Amino acid sequence: RNDRANLELQIMKNKFSNTTLFLFLLLFNGQLSASNEYFNEGINFYKQKEFEKAKFKFEQDIVYNPKNENSYLYLSKIFREQKEKELEEKNLNTVIMLNPKNEEANYNLAKLKLEQSDFKKSKKLIDQLIVFCKTFCQKSEKLKVEIEKSLKK
Repeated sequence: RNDRANLELQIMKNKFSNTTLFLFLLLFNGQLSASNEYFNEGINFYKQKEFEKAKFKFEQDIVYNPKNENSYLYLSKIFREQKEKELEEKNLNTVIMLNPKNEEANYNLAKLKLEQSDFKKSKKLIDQLIVFCKTFCQKSEKLKVEIEKSLKK
């Protein structure tokens, strides 16, 4: 009789664990799909040049996925369009912190630093980028020439 009670207790524990795991996975999956949905909506608004709506969607995505470098990258692009250089730089730095080899963020930050006449920082960023670039190599080489011309002035 005692063995039967232990067996029933074990079955109840397993059912509880399985139910808890199922609910957790269901909630977690819901958050992931919501996050992807926010990011995708942000992309659509960005393509339509509806920057305020896009910004809101990327910020919503960051709430669910604070390490999504692409949301920060798009925020930096929005701030560049809006001439908010400080916020553009902040978001580019966040992208680079999350992924130091993000070519687009490194390139855009080097370009921003060049615009701000911070030639040394721009050169440092572009030199680092050239070491690991795959898609931004040609653009990076052109920007490096522009930086070096500025350094000689």
